[in-house]
Amino acid sequence: MIRDLFDAFSRRDTDALGRCYHPDISFGDPVFLELEGRDRVVGMWRMLLASTSEMKVSAWDITADNHSGTARWSADYVLRRNGRRVVNEVNAQFRFEDGLIVRHRDDFDFRTWSKLALGRPTGVLTGWTPALRRRVRDQARLRLDEYLRTSSPISG
Repeated sequence: MIRDLFDAFSRRDTDALGRCYHPDISFGDPVFLELEGRDRVVGMWRMLLASTSEMKVSAWDITADNHSGTARWSADYVLRRNGRRVVNEVNAQFRFEDGLIVRHRDDFDFRTWSKLALGRPTGVLTGWTPALRRRVRDQARLRLDEYLRTSSPISG
């Protein structure tokens, strides 16, 4: 299932990606903290893919049994809004239920990501501060809510 998820992600196929997730999926990362439900989680991936170009996804060190799994993965992309190239290295943990991913947690270094995504001076000088993290999280949530209001629901 983890390989299927990353294969779909690398193809930018959010319908296939959604089919990997349980309807009650819970997703967490340093930006979105916690998202609940397949529509919100897949909507977040759709929004992120729409905001990037030249996305390359690779996954390695994938391990899984019937209940849980882990993977290391990277996303190499260009942000459309500012043209900045970001290479984000991620450690992921998964839990499975009914043969689908019911819990997905991504961990990455927020400071490193902010330096690449936001550049100077914001990311370099303030990427470590709680205030910047809060601002990025608030903006990401607002963008996701707006995106979900204006986009079509996922299929699958």
